[in-house]
Amino acid sequence: MTTPRWLSDDELTAWLRLRAVTMLLPAAIDGQLKRDSGLTEFEYYVLAMLSDASDRRLTLSDLASRTNSSLSRLSHVVRRLGEAGWVTKATCPDDGRSTFAVLTDAGMALVESAAPGHVEEVRRRVFDTLSDAEREGLSVALERILSTLDPAHHLTRDID
Repeated sequence: MTTPRWLSDDELTAWLRLRAVTMLLPAAIDGQLKRDSGLTEFEYYVLAMLSDASDRRLTLSDLASRTNSSLSRLSHVVRRLGEAGWVTKATCPDDGRSTFAVLTDAGMALVESAAPGHVEEVRRRVFDTLSDAEREGLSVALERILSTLDPAHHLTRDID
């Protein structure tokens, strides 16, 4: 039996701080988006992923992968976004079993109107609190952590 590699006091402090950030930051971002745009953070992220995609469309399976979502959850969200007129569905011409989620012009306008407030909230909550060196260190540290969590780069394929 191997002896556990317990966290040092400094590691425990860093771990508890990371846990607190991962619990509090999403709620803060979600609150701003709901207040200003009526969107949840997840709905905004789905729309943003579509806005960045070629022809503003992705297969549901690719969109689920990029948003780290189950197809079931994503289907419910795409349905709600569709009812609002922001997303439509289309059959993939190359594979009739696949379905595209397509961002409508109204959906693109919503993303464009929501983005400035969202970016300002991210800047205020994260980047404005850090020096240039700390921002660089944060990016490097997160890249290393992500390499163990997402080695296939499902969530980070378009970064860099």
